[in-house]
Order: sequence, then C-alpha cells, then structure tokens
Amino acid sequence: MGIVLANGKLLNGAGELETKELLIEGNRIAAIAEHIDHAGHTVIDLRGQFVSAGLIDVHVHFREPGFEAKETIATGAQAAVRGGYTTVACMPNTRPSIDSVETVRYVRQKAEEAGLARVIPYGAITVRQLGRELTDFAALKEAGIFALTDDGVGVQSTAMMKKAMQEAARHGLSIVAHCEDDELIAPGSALHDGVVAARHGLVGIPSESESIHVGRDILLAERTGVHYHVCHISAKESVRLVRDGKRAGVNVTAEVTPHHLLLCDEDIPDSLDANWKMNPPLRSREDRAALIAGLKDGTIDIIATDHAPHTAEEKANGLERAPFGIVGLETAFPLLYTRFVLTGELTLAELIAKMTVKPAEIFGLPYGRLAAGEIADITVIDLEKEETIDPARFASKGKNTPFAGWRCKGWPTLTMVDGKIVYKAD
Repeated sequence: MGIVLANGKLLNGAGELETKELLIEGNRIAAIAEHIDHAGHTVIDLRGQFVSAGLIDVHVHFREPGFEAKETIATGAQAAVRGGYTTVACMPNTRPSIDSVETVRYVRQKAEEAGLARVIPYGAITVRQLGRELTDFAALKEAGIFALTDDGVGVQSTAMMKKAMQEAARHGLSIVAHCEDDELIAPGSALHDGVVAARHGLVGIPSESESIHVGRDILLAERTGVHYHVCHISAKESVRLVRDGKRAGVNVTAEVTPHHLLLCDEDIPDSLDANWKMNPPLRSREDRAALIAGLKDGTIDIIATDHAPHTAEEKANGLERAPFGIVGLETAFPLLYTRFVLTGELTLAELIAKMTVKPAEIFGLPYGRLAAGEIADITVIDLEKEETIDPARFASKGKNTPFAGWRCKGWPTLTMVDGKIVYKAD
C-alpha cells in the first residue's frame, strides 16, 4: 500500500505546469503519470497545487549543541519542513563546535530523533573554528559530515586556507567559506559601509572585506583543485570574481540569500531595528542588482537561507550590540515566488532549480529530483495561497526577521521526507 498524490501540478521539461499523479511506495517515487490506479492506496487530493522535489538549504544554523535557547535541531527541523525544506545542512558554529566525531554523531542522532527534515552537519575546517589547526577531515567524513566550513568566521590565514583546500581535495570534500577579512572591519561595525551607515554616523563593513577573501580563495582553489563554495555572497565585486573564476575553469560555486536578493541597505528603517542586522550586511542597491543578475546568468548557483535564529532579548540590545542574523526557512519560498516569479524576473522552473536540483548537483546529494525511482522528498505548494508573514506563528524559536507584515503568495502545504509526511498545513 502506497500514497497517491492526486491532481497535482508538476513542471514539465518545457517549464510548463501539467496535471499529474504520483505514487509513493516506501521511500521512493514509484510512478508519475496522468492517472494512477488508486485501489489499495492512500489518496491525497492536491486540488491543483504545485508539486516540487523537496527544497534543499545548504546553509542553516540550528544552534544545538550549546545555544538551545535560540534554536534546537528539532525546532529548526520543524521550521524547515514548514518551509518546504526536506534537506538542510547545519553550520558548525555551535558550542562545542562541530569539529569532532562525537559532535557530528550528536547532531545526526538529534536529527534522527526529530524525524522531520534530513539534517546533515558541516564539519569545521579548524579546531574550534580558531583558524590555527585543521580538524581531522578523514574522521569527520567517515562520521557523516556534509562539507567543511568555519562559517561564522573567515579563515584569516592564507596559508591555513591553502592547507585546508589541499587536504579537502585529497578527501573529496568541499570547502565552503564565510568570506570576511577581519583586518578590514572595525570593532562594532553592524551595517554596510554605505549611505545608511553614513547617515547615522556609524562605521560600516566594507564590501572588500568579503571580496578580498573570495578572490584569494578562488586562486587557491585553482591551485589545489578543490571544490570551493562561497557562502551568502553579497557584493558586486564578489560576483565579478566568481564569474571570472568560472570562466577560467575553477571549480567555484556560490550561494545567495533571499534577504540579499530582496533588500538593500537603503531599506533599513531609521529606527535601526536589529532584525535588519545580518552578516554579511545588506549592501547597496547596485550590489543587490549584481546579485540578481548573477543569479539569472548562472554565476550564482543556488539560494540558501542562512537561517540564523536569536532570542528576542538578544535582538532587543540594539543594532550595535545585537548578534548578526535573521531567520529564513519558513518564508524563503513565498518571498522569492512573490517578488521574482510573479513579477516575471524568474520563471518558476528557474527558482525551483536553484532550490532543489542545483544544490544537490553541486554537492553530490541523491535528492532534489522529482522522477520515478528517486527518493520521495516532496514539497507541495499552494501557489495561490496568500498570507501575511507573522513571526508569532513561526515554528522556529527565532522570530528575528525584517519581513514581518509582508504579504506573500506560494505557501508550502505538505512536506514529505523519505516517503513520510512530516508536515501538513491545517
């Protein structure tokens, strides 16, 4: 006995929506056809809703172990499935850091106990993310890490990054980089070095603090042959460097967040609400335009949320003292669908590719594809459903978002992981 998803709309090879039915047996898609015999199966009538492969996010912060007041693996996974995400990769800036086999096993066990989204951990590049000593890449890979990163901090030493890339290449692992040159950033900086920081008399974070590391690392990746992935790209100079690196044949990929695609520093209210504080910061209007252009021409490969929950008390400390980061898992698709697909900036097929098959291809994951024989990670989205973003309704412990009150269409209504329904809207 399987599950039939009836009367769903699927994208065909031409990017058009067609009515199809899917048969799920065990953890696999057994068939996709115009009609499937319903006898003996549980039938769910989707009433014309859109069916996609499960969304994949390669950049989330679930905070456990160490910062469970902000988020736990269970609450983060609940937020993920509500947002249509079936596979998420969690960053290692926990306490302890995910720099040991024991912590990798702990994260994987907690994710298995939650039984929601598939949570795969990154391993830290360096011990405690201090940039001084490489972790045991072979042992971390054996324990089941997704890739390697010191996200939250940039690897400051060029020699250390080169050594990490050489070792990662030897073990067939990707290096994923938070690009930030600390020497170019003044203590306490919270906003982009642009018009808003100037208006409020604040010292800003310059774009070159990111792009210098991007350029450095592309050259090192060319030398070492490693797959190098740029986290949350934000500056037009960084986009240019990635484009040039791709043209030169370097194995470099990049991600962009929904908030950097949708907002720029000029959108920050004069109240300087700390829910607008993230790292990298919202940059200029020109940077945002370059990100959109880079996403459309393939320079930027995928979209990732950088879901970064914090407590309300932390964010209430004001812009300069509050921690960096906003949540994003539960709002990413409706925001992007409303602001880019409904306006004609992107097609639905292009958006879905950036959130499913592309991240799977880049990192060699066996997910992200909607076809017979594939793993049954499925997201159903009501493209007509319109709601206002209300942080009070988030499953995430974090309510820190600049998008509160935005009205969006395209909300996930059902999420299936490994053939099991893990979220169904009321």
